[in-house]
Amino acid sequence: TLRGHGATRTVLVPAKTPGKSACAKAGNGICVTGTDKNPLEDVTVRSLTVRGFAKNGVWATGTEDLRVRQVTAEKNGQWGIAEERSVSSVLSHNLARKNGDAGLFVANTVDTEEGARDAGETRIRHNRTEGNRVGVTVRRLRNLSVTHNEATGNCAAVFVVGDETTPRSGHLDVKYNHIHANNKYCAKTPRLPFLQGSGIVLTGVEKTVVAYNRVEDNKGTSPLSGGIVLFKSLVGTPSERNEIRDNLVTGNSPADLANRDTATTNTFRGNTCTLSEPAGMC
Repeated sequence: TLRGHGATRTVLVPAKTPGKSACAKAGNGICVTGTDKNPLEDVTVRSLTVRGFAKNGVWATGTEDLRVRQVTAEKNGQWGIAEERSVSSVLSHNLARKNGDAGLFVANTVDTEEGARDAGETRIRHNRTEGNRVGVTVRRLRNLSVTHNEATGNCAAVFVVGDETTPRSGHLDVKYNHIHANNKYCAKTPRLPFLQGSGIVLTGVEKTVVAYNRVEDNKGTSPLSGGIVLFKSLVGTPSERNEIRDNLVTGNSPADLANRDTATTNTFRGNTCTLSEPAGMC
């Protein structure tokens, strides 16, 4: 267990610490490292500030029942709090701001191509993300929830990302989040167009429920701009059998709800909104 004593503590790792692990040498702040065969279990990272690391503030791989709570991750080069190859994690009540890529990032694996992994009911909840490229990125995972988070001032608030690998990404819940004014501009990359004004974006995923969210005032002219956006993946895989319902989606541009996918199996119902693309979904 890593935690501050009393007030939140700032943790810095000197650049030339003798015997430092490969993870730390790569520029990460807090490293929690297990393997697929021998996962590191029941680790808690709590009440810390991780700031200014070249790569990630908190990096976890090969864990089970990881808890990251009340951590401030800011101004790190890539991700604020990130994990891969992990199950049954809870990332809660954290603040991730001004990180180079995602404030919170969870994925199947970052170094190989494979299908989506079962995240074992991983929960991302009650976090605040602000000023990042993306607030929360969920990539190639299943069995996970993103609930009761606030995202503002990012280029994009929530990305749920899949592709053509099997099993498909999906079977996720994105519910009860407050997403507003994510209007920062981020330049294009080799994989994505420029980002600005994206609320919740689903790309290449299936059977995901997006419900009871409040999505307001996200405005931009990127192909991914809008309040809640469905978009086919970069390799052309459609998002299928997703359910977008009972959300309050207002003041977003160019649309509150945008279905820019090719699939016909996604459903939109019970949403309160003004403008949709195509028309008729509000």
